[in-house]
Amino acid sequence: MAKANESEFLKLYQENQGIVYKICHLYGKTEVDKQDLFQEITIQLWKAFPTFKGTAKFSTWMYRVALNTAITFFRKGKKKRSEVELNTDFARTLTYEDYDDETEQRLKLMYAAIEKLNEIEKALVFLYLEDKAYREIAATLGISEVNARVKMNRVKTKLKKLLN
Repeated sequence: MAKANESEFLKLYQENQGIVYKICHLYGKTEVDKQDLFQEITIQLWKAFPTFKGTAKFSTWMYRVALNTAITFFRKGKKKRSEVELNTDFARTLTYEDYDDETEQRLKLMYAAIEKLNEIEKALVFLYLEDKAYREIAATLGISEVNARVKMNRVKTKLKKLLN
């Protein structure tokens, strides 16, 4: 990939990297799982970047790729990991260890309840907690806006039961 595309990817990635950290925290059960998933999502985003057309916001595209990667990664039991060679400057800027987990501690109970949800429900809650409009949630998950609203109401009821 050309140097210009690499720098454009890095800029967009760094502006939106919180998405990847949150998905890793949401789907990874152990620290190793989170780090493995972080690498896999980053690789998949890098590999898919040439297909990003700019018709949707980068963050919406990033959510879709990252969530699909997380769901697939754990569904397949982490059997198949992608291998892509990244230059050292590029790879050095994208490390999971840079994330400060302290800001997520106050949500520990919520994450424990969310962990009991299925993969699609987790994705729905994640996007909802990110204050995404139902239109964007629907676009990211590939469902209708009405379906997103119905599913979210069901998930809210489920979470209330889990938290009580």
